[in-house]
Amino acid sequence: MSDKPDISEVTQFDKSKLKKTETAEKNPLPTKETIEQEKQA
Repeated sequence: MSDKPDISEVTQFDKSKLKKTETAEKNPLPTKETIEQEKQA
């Protein structure tokens, strides 16, 4: 028995069964202006 995981199931996976999803950034990084405003406060 090797120390590598069994990937036979992964190679048989059907990608067409997956649903298409839209990714959106939930926590965007602040802009330079936002950082300056925070420093002023």
